[in-house]
Amino acid sequence: MRNIVVLTGAGISAESGLKTFRDADGLWEGHDVMEVATPEAFERNPELVLDFYNQRRRQLLEVEPNLAHQALSRLEHYYDVHIITQNVDDLHERAGSTNVLHLHGELLKARSTKYSTQEIIWKKDIHLGDLCEHGYQLRPHIVWFGEAVPMLDFAIKITQKADILIIIGTSMQVYPAASLINFIDRGTPIYFIDPKPSIDKHSMPNLEVMPKTAVEGVPTLVDSLIDKAT
Repeated sequence: MRNIVVLTGAGISAESGLKTFRDADGLWEGHDVMEVATPEAFERNPELVLDFYNQRRRQLLEVEPNLAHQALSRLEHYYDVHIITQNVDDLHERAGSTNVLHLHGELLKARSTKYSTQEIIWKKDIHLGDLCEHGYQLRPHIVWFGEAVPMLDFAIKITQKADILIIIGTSMQVYPAASLINFIDRGTPIYFIDPKPSIDKHSMPNLEVMPKTAVEGVPTLVDSLIDKAT
């Protein structure tokens, strides 16, 4: 069974109704991201940061996977599919995808401020005074700006095995996630789905650009790949 690696970004989640800061000149729900998405911000004003992610978590629980998420899950019947996402939501999993790696953390998890590897499933608000089993404050399980990306090495190993690479709803401008494209074998087919594609299709002969939204483009591509596999 051939390996498909899928890189997804904010564009696929936005079509389920989740707002992204990159669509609003660096503002995320009215906040400068540096006020709510850095370790320094959490140290300076933990209540603001916790409240911000509490609102994001509540919003996530109100939305559903869209046709693009659902189409990707269908691919697993015909290919070995691994999704590497920059998104912190669980919409891929809810749609049925079983191999999902979250580069930037997961909104429905919390972790200890002292022991970063201690993750807890957490679907309610996090408040000051919510502690881990060792007595340290809990924080969102999110990779903030300025923090290391602990899953990057795993993502690289997955990408290196790709027979086909699909990129959906990401500008490919955010590093280190954008660097993953450099780890596929030369000649590996690449499909790039985004309404405003930022990759020059003339720069790679193996690149097919689909200037469509995720909901428009992903089901079409998936149907085509399934046809090739059957």
